[in-house]
Amino acid sequence: MPRRLAAAVLLIAAATANAAGPTIRRIDGSKISIPEADALARRVLNENHVTGAQIAIVNDGQLVWISAYGYADLGLRLRMTPETPTWAASITKPIFATYVMQLAGQGVINLDTPLAQLLPRPLDSYPAYKDTASELVRDPRFATVTPRMLLSHTSGLANFASDEPDNKMHLHFTPGSRYAYSGQGLNLLQFAVELRMERPLEYLMKAAIFDPLNMTRSFMVWNGTVFNYAAADRYDAGEKLISHTQRTPARAAGSLVTTANDLAIFVANLFSKPKTGTALRITRDLTGMSAQNNNDAPVTPALLRPESFKTMLTPVVQIDTLHQFPTFDEAKGTEAPAVGLAYGLGWGLLTKTKFGPAFFKEGHGDGAQNYMVCFTRHKDCMIILTNSDNGELAFQPLLEGILGDTVTPWKWELYDRESIMASREKK
Repeated sequence: MPRRLAAAVLLIAAATANAAGPTIRRIDGSKISIPEADALARRVLNENHVTGAQIAIVNDGQLVWISAYGYADLGLRLRMTPETPTWAASITKPIFATYVMQLAGQGVINLDTPLAQLLPRPLDSYPAYKDTASELVRDPRFATVTPRMLLSHTSGLANFASDEPDNKMHLHFTPGSRYAYSGQGLNLLQFAVELRMERPLEYLMKAAIFDPLNMTRSFMVWNGTVFNYAAADRYDAGEKLISHTQRTPARAAGSLVTTANDLAIFVANLFSKPKTGTALRITRDLTGMSAQNNNDAPVTPALLRPESFKTMLTPVVQIDTLHQFPTFDEAKGTEAPAVGLAYGLGWGLLTKTKFGPAFFKEGHGDGAQNYMVCFTRHKDCMIILTNSDNGELAFQPLLEGILGDTVTPWKWELYDRESIMASREKK
């Protein structure tokens, strides 16, 4: 082909690509246009009667698309927006874990020092744990439980003391020996952190994470008299109001109220490098983050040193169970091992997928169904926040259709349609 003709062909191809508009790169390398992604999201959310939702996509560590659908308040017909504060539920856990990693990096907390040694007094001597910890402190194995175990859900605790017949905390296996999801463990670590730092968690997280990243609509405690905008209400599967979102007190296990916008800022920062800040140059119109013209200067300080982030994503425990819940069910499955399912510090991990490694976290609460996953090879993420119990029905088709994620272990997560419907029939 003559050079002039070849050049013309390249120009035509470039013009055609530009005419197609902005695109999202899926993790398999294919692309989907923003209008196509938007149409798919509308269809999936409408078909599953999801009251309101926010979706964000990150490619190469930068936000490339964010949108919102449905209603934050059905009664007042208030539309959901990317800036509507929404209850993140357990997505709180990796945000809190990031703060703990900051403290570990500063030498304030050692991840392998037993929790009992981090406390000035025995756990059951504090009013908040006088009853619930009365049996736990008598178990000699409690003396071996560390922050690393609590962040990786390997402590042996139930999800919450309220799940136990006597409403007290107990260890169900040798700490560190296996995985069993425990929100109680994160709250215990929060208690130790607050004692060490001598401040409530809401102030600590604001100063260490929310303020530095300009996450202006992220709060560990909700106070409607202070904030001039309403959080999204929460709705059941029949789209009936469950509750207004007013989370209090601060809980490391799940009190965070945030937006897909703020979470995109957060993961972009995790991917950033302290010396360049390249991955933080996110479009101002999309995120509201400040930008600098100096290509060599960081836009915002990285929350974590690279080695700390690497530690978070290093498997502490491999997982081969059939399902994540019930937490102590040891029935084995093939889905989890097939993708190298594991748990790190605050994040679930997929260690051997055809798209490379990934980290993820689900958020499950009454009228709050959320999911976020990031594939590290090309720093690609998808964030989904909803104010609807039907949100969980939309996860798989949204992640497969928009991000191209065909490797998340949906049955282990109990987020496949069959498991969701079976769970509803039991209620």
